[in-house]
Amino acid sequence: MDIHQLELFLAVMDSPSMTRAAEKIHLSPGAVSLQLHNLADELHTELFVRRGKRLIPTPAALRLAERAKEVVKMMGHIQQEFENDLAKDVRPFHFATGVTTLIYQLGGPLRQLRKRYPKAEIRVTVGVTEEMVAGLLDRRFDLALISLPVSETGLLLIPLFDEELLIVRPSANKVGSGHISSLRASELAGVPFLLYPKRSNVRMVIDRFFNEIGVTPHVLMEADDTEAIKRLVESGFGYSILPEHALRRRSHFFQKFRVEGHRLKRSLALATARTECPRKLTESIASFLRTTLVQD
Repeated sequence: MDIHQLELFLAVMDSPSMTRAAEKIHLSPGAVSLQLHNLADELHTELFVRRGKRLIPTPAALRLAERAKEVVKMMGHIQQEFENDLAKDVRPFHFATGVTTLIYQLGGPLRQLRKRYPKAEIRVTVGVTEEMVAGLLDRRFDLALISLPVSETGLLLIPLFDEELLIVRPSANKVGSGHISSLRASELAGVPFLLYPKRSNVRMVIDRFFNEIGVTPHVLMEADDTEAIKRLVESGFGYSILPEHALRRRSHFFQKFRVEGHRLKRSLALATARTECPRKLTESIASFLRTTLVQD
Protein backbone atom coordinates (compact mmCIF):
# COMPACT_ATOMS: atom_id res chain seq x y z
CA MET A 1 0.00 0.00 0.00
CA ASP A 2 1.28 3.49 -0.82
CA ILE A 3 0.05 7.07 -0.68
CA HIS A 4 -0.84 7.12 -4.39
CA GLN A 5 -3.19 4.15 -3.93
CA LEU A 6 -4.92 5.96 -1.09
CA GLU A 7 -5.25 9.16 -3.14
CA LEU A 8 -6.70 7.14 -6.02
CA PHE A 9 -9.10 5.39 -3.64
CA LEU A 10 -10.30 8.74 -2.25
CA ALA A 11 -10.78 10.08 -5.79
CA VAL A 12 -13.11 7.16 -6.52
CA MET A 13 -14.96 7.73 -3.24
CA ASP A 14 -15.53 11.36 -4.21
CA SER A 15 -16.65 10.65 -7.79
CA PRO A 16 -19.99 9.39 -9.10
CA SER A 17 -18.35 6.78 -11.33
CA MET A 18 -15.09 5.00 -12.09
CA THR A 19 -14.85 6.87 -15.38
CA ARG A 20 -15.14 10.27 -13.71
CA ALA A 21 -12.53 9.31 -11.12
CA ALA A 22 -10.18 8.08 -13.84
CA GLU A 23 -10.57 11.36 -15.77
CA LYS A 24 -9.89 13.37 -12.63
CA ILE A 25 -6.57 11.64 -11.91
CA HIS A 26 -5.62 11.19 -15.59
CA LEU A 27 -5.59 7.38 -15.64
CA SER A 28 -7.57 4.84 -17.62
CA PRO A 29 -10.57 3.19 -15.92
CA GLY A 30 -8.73 -0.12 -16.26
CA ALA A 31 -5.70 1.21 -14.38
CA VAL A 32 -7.92 2.59 -11.61
CA SER A 33 -9.79 -0.70 -11.34
CA LEU A 34 -6.52 -2.64 -11.07
CA GLN A 35 -5.19 -0.39 -8.31
CA LEU A 36 -8.43 -0.71 -6.34
CA HIS A 37 -8.33 -4.48 -6.74
CA ASN A 38 -4.73 -4.59 -5.49
CA LEU A 39 -5.59 -2.37 -2.52
CA ALA A 40 -8.58 -4.56 -1.59
CA ASP A 41 -6.44 -7.70 -1.84
CA GLU A 42 -3.76 -6.19 0.37
CA LEU A 43 -6.34 -5.26 3.00
CA HIS A 44 -8.15 -8.63 2.65
CA THR A 45 -11.52 -6.95 2.23
CA GLU A 46 -14.03 -5.80 -0.36
CA LEU A 47 -14.11 -2.04 -0.97
CA PHE A 48 -16.81 -1.59 -3.61
CA VAL A 49 -19.76 -3.46 -5.04
CA ARG A 50 -21.09 -2.67 -8.49
CA ARG A 51 -24.71 -1.62 -8.93
CA GLY A 52 -25.35 -1.02 -12.60
CA LYS A 53 -22.73 1.53 -13.67
CA ARG A 54 -22.17 2.77 -10.13
CA LEU A 55 -19.65 1.66 -7.54
CA ILE A 56 -21.15 1.44 -4.07
CA PRO A 57 -18.63 1.69 -1.19
CA THR A 58 -18.79 -1.04 1.43
CA PRO A 59 -18.64 -0.34 5.19
CA ALA A 60 -14.95 -1.28 4.99
CA ALA A 61 -14.42 1.39 2.32
CA LEU A 62 -16.09 4.01 4.50
CA ARG A 63 -13.76 3.13 7.40
CA LEU A 64 -10.74 3.17 5.10
CA ALA A 65 -11.74 6.60 3.72
CA GLU A 66 -11.60 8.12 7.22
CA ARG A 67 -8.10 6.74 7.82
CA ALA A 68 -6.92 7.50 4.29
CA LYS A 69 -7.92 11.17 4.59
CA GLU A 70 -5.84 11.45 7.75
CA VAL A 71 -2.83 9.81 6.11
CA VAL A 72 -3.05 11.92 2.92
CA LYS A 73 -3.46 15.07 5.02
CA MET A 74 -0.41 14.19 7.11
CA MET A 75 1.65 13.43 4.01
CA GLY A 76 0.62 16.81 2.63
CA HIS A 77 1.82 18.54 5.79
CA ILE A 78 5.16 16.73 5.61
CA GLN A 79 5.61 17.53 1.92
CA GLN A 80 4.72 21.19 2.42
CA GLU A 81 7.06 21.51 5.41
CA PHE A 82 10.06 20.39 3.38
CA GLU A 83 9.13 21.77 -0.04
CA ASN A 84 7.17 24.95 0.68
CA ASP A 85 10.12 27.33 0.65
CA LEU A 86 9.35 30.22 -1.68
CA ALA A 87 13.01 30.72 -2.54
CA LYS A 88 13.52 27.04 -3.38
CA ASP A 89 10.21 26.27 -5.08
CA VAL A 90 11.15 25.08 -8.58
CA ARG A 91 7.94 23.22 -9.39
CA PRO A 92 6.02 24.60 -12.41
CA PHE A 93 3.33 27.08 -11.44
CA HIS A 94 0.10 26.67 -13.42
CA PHE A 95 -2.07 29.77 -13.89
CA ALA A 96 -5.36 29.73 -15.81
CA THR A 97 -7.44 32.61 -17.16
CA GLY A 98 -10.09 33.45 -19.73
CA VAL A 99 -8.98 34.71 -23.13
CA THR A 100 -10.78 38.08 -22.87
CA THR A 101 -9.23 38.82 -19.48
CA LEU A 102 -5.81 37.73 -20.76
CA ILE A 103 -5.96 40.00 -23.80
CA TYR A 104 -7.40 43.13 -22.20
CA GLN A 105 -6.36 43.07 -18.54
CA LEU A 106 -3.41 40.78 -17.90
CA GLY A 107 -0.75 42.06 -20.29
CA GLY A 108 0.88 44.46 -17.83
CA PRO A 109 0.35 42.36 -14.69
CA LEU A 110 1.89 39.27 -16.32
CA ARG A 111 4.93 41.25 -17.44
CA GLN A 112 5.38 42.50 -13.88
CA LEU A 113 4.86 38.97 -12.60
CA ARG A 114 7.70 37.64 -14.77
CA LYS A 115 10.02 40.34 -13.43
CA ARG A 116 9.05 39.69 -9.81
CA TYR A 117 9.47 35.90 -10.07
CA PRO A 118 12.24 35.49 -12.67
CA LYS A 119 13.15 31.95 -11.57
CA ALA A 120 9.59 30.61 -11.42
CA GLU A 121 8.44 28.40 -14.28
CA ILE A 122 5.02 29.96 -14.85
CA ARG A 123 2.70 28.23 -17.30
CA VAL A 124 -0.49 29.93 -18.51
CA THR A 125 -3.58 28.04 -19.70
CA VAL A 126 -6.48 29.79 -21.41
CA GLY A 127 -9.97 28.39 -20.87
CA VAL A 128 -13.51 29.03 -19.69
CA THR A 129 -14.46 29.26 -16.02
CA GLU A 130 -15.98 25.77 -15.89
CA GLU A 131 -12.75 24.19 -17.19
CA MET A 132 -10.65 26.27 -14.82
CA VAL A 133 -12.71 25.27 -11.79
CA ALA A 134 -12.33 21.58 -12.71
CA GLY A 135 -8.58 22.10 -13.12
CA LEU A 136 -8.27 23.74 -9.71
CA LEU A 137 -10.20 20.97 -7.98
CA ASP A 138 -8.09 18.18 -9.48
CA ARG A 139 -4.90 20.21 -8.86
CA ARG A 140 -3.92 20.76 -12.51
CA PHE A 141 -3.94 24.52 -11.86
CA ASP A 142 -2.47 26.36 -8.89
CA LEU A 143 -4.38 29.61 -9.45
CA ALA A 144 -7.06 30.86 -11.82
CA LEU A 145 -8.73 34.15 -12.65
CA ILE A 146 -12.40 33.25 -13.03
CA SER A 147 -15.78 34.85 -13.56
CA LEU A 148 -18.31 34.48 -10.75
CA PRO A 149 -20.59 32.95 -9.66
CA VAL A 150 -19.29 29.44 -8.96
CA SER A 151 -20.93 27.03 -6.57
CA GLU A 152 -17.92 24.86 -5.68
CA THR A 153 -17.21 24.86 -1.94
CA GLY A 154 -13.74 23.43 -2.49
CA LEU A 155 -12.40 26.76 -3.76
CA LEU A 156 -10.88 29.70 -1.95
CA LEU A 157 -12.03 32.88 -3.72
CA ILE A 158 -10.21 36.22 -3.67
CA PRO A 159 -12.59 38.90 -5.05
CA LEU A 160 -11.01 41.38 -7.46
CA PHE A 161 -13.47 43.78 -9.06
CA ASP A 162 -16.72 44.10 -11.01
CA GLU A 163 -16.62 44.69 -14.75
CA GLU A 164 -19.53 46.26 -16.61
CA LEU A 165 -21.07 44.44 -19.56
CA LEU A 166 -22.38 46.65 -22.34
CA ILE A 167 -24.84 46.13 -25.16
CA VAL A 168 -23.35 46.65 -28.61
CA ARG A 169 -25.14 46.99 -31.94
CA PRO A 170 -23.89 47.58 -35.51
CA SER A 171 -23.23 51.08 -36.78
CA ALA A 172 -22.77 52.26 -40.35
CA ASN A 173 -20.12 54.73 -39.18
CA LYS A 174 -17.18 54.48 -36.81
CA VAL A 175 -18.03 55.40 -33.23
CA GLY A 176 -15.54 56.64 -30.63
CA SER A 177 -14.64 54.14 -27.93
CA GLY A 178 -15.69 56.43 -25.07
CA HIS A 179 -19.32 57.11 -25.98
CA ILE A 180 -22.04 55.04 -24.26
CA SER A 181 -25.72 55.73 -24.94
CA SER A 182 -28.92 54.51 -23.26
CA LEU A 183 -31.85 52.55 -24.60
CA ARG A 184 -35.10 51.11 -23.25
CA ALA A 185 -35.48 47.42 -22.51
CA SER A 186 -38.35 47.20 -24.99
CA GLU A 187 -35.95 48.13 -27.82
CA LEU A 188 -34.19 44.78 -27.36
CA ALA A 189 -37.28 42.66 -27.99
CA GLY A 190 -37.01 40.67 -31.22
CA VAL A 191 -33.55 41.89 -32.29
CA PRO A 192 -30.96 39.22 -33.22
CA PHE A 193 -28.28 38.54 -30.59
CA LEU A 194 -24.82 36.96 -30.75
CA LEU A 195 -24.05 35.73 -27.24
CA TYR A 196 -21.62 33.55 -25.32
CA PRO A 197 -22.62 29.85 -25.06
CA LYS A 198 -25.07 28.68 -22.40
CA ARG A 199 -22.32 26.87 -20.49
CA SER A 200 -20.46 30.15 -19.92
CA ASN A 201 -20.62 31.90 -16.54
CA VAL A 202 -20.92 35.24 -18.32
CA ARG A 203 -23.93 33.93 -20.21
CA MET A 204 -25.55 33.02 -16.89
CA VAL A 205 -25.17 36.65 -15.81
CA ILE A 206 -26.55 37.87 -19.15
CA ASP A 207 -29.55 35.53 -19.05
CA ARG A 208 -30.35 36.68 -15.51
CA PHE A 209 -30.21 40.29 -16.75
CA PHE A 210 -32.64 39.57 -19.61
CA ASN A 211 -34.99 37.95 -17.11
CA GLU A 212 -34.83 41.03 -14.87
CA ILE A 213 -35.71 43.43 -17.69
CA GLY A 214 -38.46 41.14 -19.02
CA VAL A 215 -36.90 40.42 -22.43
CA THR A 216 -36.52 37.02 -24.10
CA PRO A 217 -33.52 37.45 -26.43
CA HIS A 218 -33.62 36.15 -29.99
CA VAL A 219 -30.24 34.37 -30.01
CA LEU A 220 -29.05 34.01 -33.59
CA MET A 221 -25.54 32.67 -32.87
CA GLU A 222 -23.28 31.70 -29.97
CA ALA A 223 -19.48 32.00 -29.77
CA ASP A 224 -16.79 31.73 -27.08
CA ASP A 225 -14.46 34.29 -28.63
CA THR A 226 -15.08 37.95 -27.80
CA GLU A 227 -13.11 39.24 -30.78
CA ALA A 228 -15.10 37.04 -33.16
CA ILE A 229 -18.36 38.36 -31.71
CA LYS A 230 -17.12 41.96 -32.11
CA ARG A 231 -16.30 41.40 -35.79
CA LEU A 232 -19.70 39.80 -36.43
CA VAL A 233 -21.51 42.69 -34.75
CA GLU A 234 -19.50 45.18 -36.83
CA SER A 235 -20.46 43.20 -39.93
CA GLY A 236 -24.14 43.67 -39.13
CA PHE A 237 -25.09 40.20 -37.91
CA GLY A 238 -26.77 41.40 -34.73
CA TYR A 239 -26.45 42.81 -31.23
CA SER A 240 -24.32 41.42 -28.40
CA ILE A 241 -23.36 41.98 -24.76
CA LEU A 242 -19.63 42.17 -24.08
CA PRO A 243 -17.19 43.11 -21.26
CA GLU A 244 -16.40 46.83 -21.14
CA HIS A 245 -12.63 46.23 -21.14
CA ALA A 246 -12.92 44.51 -24.53
CA LEU A 247 -14.56 47.60 -26.01
CA ARG A 248 -11.92 50.19 -25.11
CA ARG A 249 -9.13 51.87 -27.08
CA ARG A 250 -9.97 52.36 -30.75
CA SER A 251 -13.20 53.31 -32.47
CA HIS A 252 -15.51 50.61 -33.84
CA PHE A 253 -18.34 50.08 -36.27
CA PHE A 254 -20.74 49.51 -33.39
CA GLN A 255 -22.51 51.57 -30.75
CA LYS A 256 -22.42 50.86 -27.01
CA PHE A 257 -25.44 51.05 -24.74
CA ARG A 258 -26.75 50.60 -21.21
CA VAL A 259 -30.38 49.79 -20.50
CA GLU A 260 -32.08 52.68 -18.73
CA GLY A 261 -32.28 52.02 -14.99
CA HIS A 262 -30.11 48.90 -15.13
CA ARG A 263 -26.39 48.20 -14.83
CA LEU A 264 -25.13 44.82 -15.99
CA LYS A 265 -21.91 43.62 -14.35
CA ARG A 266 -19.86 40.48 -13.88
CA SER A 267 -17.57 39.80 -10.92
CA LEU A 268 -14.01 38.55 -11.33
CA ALA A 269 -11.99 36.71 -8.70
CA LEU A 270 -8.81 34.76 -8.22
CA ALA A 271 -9.45 31.18 -7.16
CA THR A 272 -7.37 28.35 -5.74
CA ALA A 273 -8.24 24.98 -4.25
CA ARG A 274 -8.90 24.99 -0.51
CA THR A 275 -6.16 23.21 1.39
CA GLU A 276 -4.72 23.23 4.87
CA CYS A 277 -1.23 23.44 3.39
CA PRO A 278 -1.36 26.13 0.69
CA ARG A 279 1.65 26.54 -1.55
CA LYS A 280 3.62 29.66 -0.58
CA LEU A 281 4.24 30.56 -4.22
CA THR A 282 0.49 30.41 -4.92
CA GLU A 283 -0.25 32.71 -2.00
CA SER A 284 2.49 35.12 -3.03
CA ILE A 285 1.44 35.30 -6.70
CA ALA A 286 -2.23 35.62 -5.75
CA SER A 287 -1.43 38.54 -3.45
CA PHE A 288 0.70 40.20 -6.11
CA LEU A 289 -1.94 39.82 -8.85
CA ARG A 290 -4.72 41.02 -6.58
CA THR A 291 -2.81 44.20 -5.74
CA THR A 292 -1.85 44.79 -9.37
CA LEU A 293 -5.28 44.12 -10.87
CA VAL A 294 -7.29 46.06 -8.29
CA GLN A 295 -5.05 49.08 -8.81
CA ASP A 296 -5.19 48.78 -12.61
